[in-house]
Parts: sequence; structure tokens; C-alpha cells
Amino acid sequence: MFHKEGYKIILTATIIIGVGIILIENLVSLNWLNKLLALVLLLFYVIILQFFRNPKRNTTLNQNAIIAPVDGKVVVIEEVFEKEYFKDKRIQVSIFMSPLNVHVTRFPLSGIVKFSKYHPGKFLVAWHPKSSEENERTTVVVNNKVYGDVLYRQIAGALARRIVNYAKPSMEVVQGEDAGFIKFGSRVDVFLPLNTKIKVNLNDKVKGGIQTIAEI
Repeated sequence: MFHKEGYKIILTATIIIGVGIILIENLVSLNWLNKLLALVLLLFYVIILQFFRNPKRNTTLNQNAIIAPVDGKVVVIEEVFEKEYFKDKRIQVSIFMSPLNVHVTRFPLSGIVKFSKYHPGKFLVAWHPKSSEENERTTVVVNNKVYGDVLYRQIAGALARRIVNYAKPSMEVVQGEDAGFIKFGSRVDVFLPLNTKIKVNLNDKVKGGIQTIAEI
């Protein structure tokens, strides 16, 4: 299954690959070069397909748990001052996505969307300390009966050129459902209340929509 955000790109890639292979067959006379170029095109196609894959995740709804919003590696767990929305201290958990990870963003908890804002910005590498504040990003705040307000932030990386965010103010959202997509990028930060118990460690690999990263 592929994410809907990739349909146009996959269709375009299919046409380009198909035309490319036909041209190679007709214009390249050396058999070994013919096969090599065709293989390169097919590998490129496989990379496109795997990037936009959207595996089904069966989320067990749990009001007391925050689940991973994306697949990837935990790169930050620290107490920080969140200055865009809360303007106070929160626990930040950041998950970095490599190009090989699934890039679907899923709602980490159920509730009502209170805030959703897009910020244009730079395209620093996602692990750069300033990427959370200077890169292109979207900030979403979901109000939950147990946790109160929880903020998550989609952050573009060096390759990302488009962040897709489905969360709109006043929208009722369900934990684990599709919240957006980051095309060819990169990182999601989650900002939690200070009394939250973190259930992951640095460098842990997590699965979006399934794995619990924090609990009250």
C-alpha cells in the first residue's frame, strides 16, 4: 500500500522509467551497458516506491499513552523551554527518519486540535540542533483529556521540500490515524508535560502508530 501523497510522483516515475528503458533498448548497443542502465533505473524506481509505502498499523487506543508519531530513531530526550506555544518547560522527544523509513506522520494521541501552523524556513540536516526552530516545519497542538495540550512538530530536513499536515483547528483526531506526510524528510519532535514518564531511550528505533514512547 502506498500513501496518497505519493500517487503523482509514483505515476510520473513509472512513465519516466518506462520511457527510459525503451530508449535504452533502442539507443544503447552495448549489451552490458544496456543492462546496467536499466538496472539503475529500476533501482531508482524501487527507492521511490519504498519511500511512499504506507503499511497498515493496528493502533491499540490508549488515553494514558503517547505513541510514536513516525518510524525512526530517537535522537533527543531532554527538558527544554518550548517558546512557540507553551512558553514553558516541556520534555522533548525527537524521532529522526532516514530515507529508508516510512514517512507517514500519525497522531500520537486522541483529542481536539487546538493549534496548527506552518512555518517556512531553512533545510538544515534534521539532526542539526537549530533545525527545530529554523527549518521548514509545522506545529500542531492536540488537547487530550489525560495529558492536556501536547505539541508535535513536523520538521523538514536537507532533502525535504514539502510537509503535508492534515490537522486543522477544532478537528477531532484519533490516535494512530494519518496526520500527514513529510516528503523526503526527516524529523518529528513531541513536547510533553514534565510529569510524563518516557518509555524509550536514546537511539531506540520506534514504529509509528504502534509503539508507546511515553505514559502518564
